[in-house]
Amino acid sequence: MPDFTLEDTLAVRYGLPIAGVDEVGRGPWAGPVVTAAVILLPNCPNELLAQIQDSKALSPRRREAIAIALPPYASIGIGAASVGEIDQLNILAATLLAMGRAVAALPQPPAAVLVDGNRLPPLPYPAETVVKGDARSLSIAAASIVAKVTRDRLMARLATRYPAFSWERNAGYGTKAHQAGLASAGVTPHHRRSFAPIRARLSQDGH
Repeated sequence: MPDFTLEDTLAVRYGLPIAGVDEVGRGPWAGPVVTAAVILLPNCPNELLAQIQDSKALSPRRREAIAIALPPYASIGIGAASVGEIDQLNILAATLLAMGRAVAALPQPPAAVLVDGNRLPPLPYPAETVVKGDARSLSIAAASIVAKVTRDRLMARLATRYPAFSWERNAGYGTKAHQAGLASAGVTPHHRRSFAPIRARLSQDGH
């Protein structure tokens, strides 16, 4: 279970507050990559902290409930990189760009930042990467939940405009339903044209 060990270690060197950063949506064939930066405030109740863990280990209902409960007890910044930016830059560079945007969107500047993964975005603050950080750091785990819920909501809204792809269920990942949508409805402006399956579809369609 994640805890504050990494935050406490960083705070000794740089002070408080410490932000955790995570991303969602590197793998999907459609939609933006979304990131969140979260500073858990001292008034965050232990009952809420006990519920926070890697978003992948939580049901959609639990993620939603935690995301709704967090705002009074956390400083939250959201970042994203568009499909156009993903196609122009590549998914890794776009993810790092979105992470920087999430940190910049925080209501208060952090003293230092913990970033999930093994690559740091360009940040004006001291920062460290943490592999599998959402399983180790409460701040990163909270960021993973906020980013996941934010992106899932966005893809569900897009699904009302593009119902052929079942994005409300697959969030843009390459499921059989998504593949069937591509075959029947073709490529939309929200598909990542730099991704091999979408390139292949465009080639089949004569683009």
